[in-house]
Amino acid sequence: VWFPGQDKQKGLTALSEANPIVFDLHLFIYFCGSGEDSLDGLMRQRCPLTPSLSPRKRTTSQSKTEPPLLRTNKRTIYTAGRPPWYNVTGTTFKEAFVIGLCGGSASGKTTVANKIIEALDVPWVVLLSMDSFYKVLSKEEQELAARNEYNFDHPDAFDFELLVTVLRKLKKGKSIKVPVYDFTSHNRRKEWKTVYGANVVIFEGILAFANKELLKLLDMKVFVDTDSDIRLIRRLKRDITNRGRDIAGVIKQYNKFVKPAFEQYIEPTVQVADIVVPRGGENFVALDLIVQHVHSQLEKVSLASAHQGQPLPKTLSVMESTPQVRGMHTIIRNKETSRDEFIFYSKRLMRLLIEHALSFLPLKPVSVETPQGTVYEGKRLSGKRITGVSILRAGETMEQALMAVCKDIRLGKILIQTNHDTGEPELHYLRLPKDISEDYVILMDSTVSTGAAALMAVRVLLDHDVQEDKIFLLSLLMAEMGVHSVAYAFPKVRIITTAVDKNVNDEFHIIPGIGNFGDRYFGTDAPSDCYESDEGMDY
Repeated sequence: VWFPGQDKQKGLTALSEANPIVFDLHLFIYFCGSGEDSLDGLMRQRCPLTPSLSPRKRTTSQSKTEPPLLRTNKRTIYTAGRPPWYNVTGTTFKEAFVIGLCGGSASGKTTVANKIIEALDVPWVVLLSMDSFYKVLSKEEQELAARNEYNFDHPDAFDFELLVTVLRKLKKGKSIKVPVYDFTSHNRRKEWKTVYGANVVIFEGILAFANKELLKLLDMKVFVDTDSDIRLIRRLKRDITNRGRDIAGVIKQYNKFVKPAFEQYIEPTVQVADIVVPRGGENFVALDLIVQHVHSQLEKVSLASAHQGQPLPKTLSVMESTPQVRGMHTIIRNKETSRDEFIFYSKRLMRLLIEHALSFLPLKPVSVETPQGTVYEGKRLSGKRITGVSILRAGETMEQALMAVCKDIRLGKILIQTNHDTGEPELHYLRLPKDISEDYVILMDSTVSTGAAALMAVRVLLDHDVQEDKIFLLSLLMAEMGVHSVAYAFPKVRIITTAVDKNVNDEFHIIPGIGNFGDRYFGTDAPSDCYESDEGMDY
């Protein structure tokens, strides 16, 4: 490892004048500052890297047929992102940490990105490729491209305006749509890919450092330096095998466009890099240091904390504990209750809960004529419509009661589960009806313990432009901790339940609680000491 000091330009000059043996060193680091967020402290730690991944094979920028995940020998890493963490005000706790990877064509940027993702060992990472943002070619330009006479390595070939907009939203944790570029037809596909924000966003491209607005969004800038001969060999193999081009055409394009563009637009941007990585994905020392720095940023991220000891919020509505309601709670809380009885009385409670929740919807006066020819002054929903969204698996049990009360209601589903290694909720599946932004949304989960899953689900709805005051969170049973967390983070969300229990134990189970609702309802009962360990109670 070689440290040129504070002055990057002097370091580059020294590098250019150095003996060629310098290029065999593991890493060149250009320190641009100091303090907790700089790379100065990283030399104290080490993080072993996992085995390498196979190189990419694709004909589109982000193929829709390829699942957004990386499979390693230890785990599956999702690369489509997920809604961000947020603080107690309901806003993102910290902007996503964005790593920019720049380098010549076929320098190994994607391989480096994949190895960083694998070594980070976090489940949700966004991988954004600059290849997705090529401009749509006109008919004349497509003809040039077919003859290998269109310069895809020039800055004018990229839609930087769209790229900056997308990356800025990702950094803030917003959901975005990414174009899918087809390298065979040199055009964008009709279907764009939806991607969510994450703790880490890795952005790679040949001109990743060529735009000033892009540079402002990058927290770490990594330049992948690979010998030009190796890059040419890789490009020949890739373009012939995966993009259907001939050897003569690839070499012609390389000499006419790729090589001059590298010398004019790409190579000079090494001066803005924080880290220069020779030999790409084989440079384990460099990757170790990058991973250590990112981990130091992620350690600052945490979920919203509960505010126990405070009065219950005004946005909470608890159904009146009538003898009937109390009796049904006695039955479903009893561990000796059979599954049939548990389902029957749970459904009764759900129906009462939904009827109670509908009374909070805004109504407008309306006059109708009765069969007797007289006018009746009544009420009607003042909004466009109602949509139900269940948090899977246990929240899905409330859908039948909702459909029985609201005719032809639209339904959506969100799957959020706890990562048992980190204790954090993760979004695994999402299906929402179209044009949900104008609807009143009834968000359903059987139980709410810490509120973590509910917080994430509300954040998903807000990312789809649903108004906060149009979200109604319904649950059969809640803990005070979960009520406070949701109400403090999202003060306009209406919280409605049949009962609130005071305590949550060290394993985040509601006390006295109801057990694992999903297991008891669907007949997949866990052992008695494992109640509330899965969906329906772990949040």
